[in-house]
Amino acid sequence: KQILGRLPKKPSKSADARDALSSRSSDSAAHKSGNGKDVSHQGLHPSLNSGLVRGSKFAQMEDSKANDNLDTNSFETLPSFRDVPNSEKLNLLIKKVHLCCTVFDFSDPSKNLKEKDIKRQALLELVDYVSSANGKFPENVMQQVIRMVSVNLFRSPTAQPHENKASQAYDLDEEEPLMDPAWPHLQIVYEFFLRFVASPETDTKLAKRYIDHGFILRLLDLFDSEDPREREYLKTILHRIYGKFMVHRPFIRKSINNIFYRFIFETEKFNGVAELL
Repeated sequence: KQILGRLPKKPSKSADARDALSSRSSDSAAHKSGNGKDVSHQGLHPSLNSGLVRGSKFAQMEDSKANDNLDTNSFETLPSFRDVPNSEKLNLLIKKVHLCCTVFDFSDPSKNLKEKDIKRQALLELVDYVSSANGKFPENVMQQVIRMVSVNLFRSPTAQPHENKASQAYDLDEEEPLMDPAWPHLQIVYEFFLRFVASPETDTKLAKRYIDHGFILRLLDLFDSEDPREREYLKTILHRIYGKFMVHRPFIRKSINNIFYRFIFETEKFNGVAELL
């Protein structure tokens, strides 16, 4: 305003300039949060925004869980990777990963049949894409992939916990294992994640920022699953992580030991002991 005041006074133009300046300052203030921090990047595409919010990788994952159960009316089939040019494949990959963050209720087989089939087809296409990828995955893709895997796999147990009594250990071995009704989708998520970890296009230095200690601990908790098919996938994936991320090896060994100690001295019940051994 001081600069404008020194210019020759032309009523129409100066008024316009003051209006433009005031609107610019109000826009700048609108981009400030209540505590004065700049949050202007919030309007960006999620894939671009992910690169700006580095210090809170999994905070964004947790905050977005409320949006994961999307309105099924907005669920639509995305084009195939074969139908888009190479320049658009990365954006399509992020869109398909985001679509697969939607979690459905599989306890009711007649619910959301169309949406479940769309998600299943998208997961299958993601498996094929990762298997044939010929370029390094950028960091924003890795963040979205780990978010999708976390939303789908890290869930509450479907079975009621058994009482932790040693006398029941032998009886439990003879019980029929509980098969997760969501396994048709979970299996493809596991297959996708297995191929993503094993892919030579997954840069270890970037991926270790998202496949971190917290992620590994939650992955180890899944070994208590009642479904033996899930435990078998977990064993293979953990083996790949152990082989690829050498920086995590001491932590993985220590965490497995802690599970064994807890099994021996506290719970006397853990479904995945054999697989961890």
